[in-house]
Amino acid sequence: MFVESHLISISSLPMKNAIKILFFSDTHLGFDHALNPRVNRRRRGPDFFDNYLRILNFGLTEKTDLIVHGGDVFFRSRVPPSVLDQAYEPLLKVANAGIPVYLVPGNHERSKLPKHLWLAHNNIRVFDQPRTFLQTVRDTVISLSGFPYTRNPAGRYRSLINQTGYLQNEANLRLLCLHQTFEGARVGPKNYTFRVGPDNIPGYLTPGDFNAVLSGHIHRGQRLTRTLNGESMAVPIIYSGSVERTSFAERFEDKYFVMIRVHNSAQEVSVESEYHQIPARPMAVLEISTLDLNVEDFAANVLQRITQLAKDSIVRISVSGPEASKFRGSLSSAELRKIAPSTMNITMDYPRETNQQNRV
Repeated sequence: MFVESHLISISSLPMKNAIKILFFSDTHLGFDHALNPRVNRRRRGPDFFDNYLRILNFGLTEKTDLIVHGGDVFFRSRVPPSVLDQAYEPLLKVANAGIPVYLVPGNHERSKLPKHLWLAHNNIRVFDQPRTFLQTVRDTVISLSGFPYTRNPAGRYRSLINQTGYLQNEANLRLLCLHQTFEGARVGPKNYTFRVGPDNIPGYLTPGDFNAVLSGHIHRGQRLTRTLNGESMAVPIIYSGSVERTSFAERFEDKYFVMIRVHNSAQEVSVESEYHQIPARPMAVLEISTLDLNVEDFAANVLQRITQLAKDSIVRISVSGPEASKFRGSLSSAELRKIAPSTMNITMDYPRETNQQNRV
């Protein structure tokens, strides 16, 4: 766990115990979650559900005051009813415990959460359009504003915020809940930085009336406090990141959820962002060149390489070199499943011209 904090002057905020706001995003539920699998192999779907439940149970145990999900609850807009039940039932449990849950529809849901009767619970609130909700926690009024994922938002960001009506009510603390990309966010093993573009919002455009932006969409947990020019932003942008590694570009990244604690002292409010690490499956990329091997030795080489990895690894074996298609025929998916631990997920990639891929 690591903690970052900043001070906000709000003289009207009463001296009470810390307000606890649990924030997480990008759960991608339903990914690799086969209901009637044809092949008996380990699926990644339970990894995402396990961390989803782990975070919500933490919220219940810690008696969190409210929970915000920053979008991409699901991995696509249409998922089987059984997956909807598995996803929404834990939210219903949290809501029934008296903890309000706020949900931002993400791009994977095409900006609209799949319908379900349980979403009508009075403690489950969805940013299905630009809107503002008010939440009172121990006499402190918290304003939560937001809108669903929007394409090319940079030119109309302020307009979308104004449509939430965030200034129509008095509040002690104002949060902006989104699923968007902000300039300066970094991703990938080479620290790619999002810069000027129609999909990337300049952080300085967020009105100073807000105390923090809670955003999903970027899978690396991070907190942005400066513009691309290095100037301080009036409002910090908090990304919790995804709950599991969704691609090999994330293989070196730890995964987190965020507990935001609001402390009050001497006319100031200290807002701490506690990043809590959660389990993530190890990922590895193995490069195998056909220049270094005979076809007869291919399977033995693959076995030797994977036995050096953690048994629950997610592995991509990238085969390169001339006549790679001959090597593909020497190790089928069924044979690969026999030599690999059943706890592994393995993808074998061959040169594009073969247009073939084996998965385990």
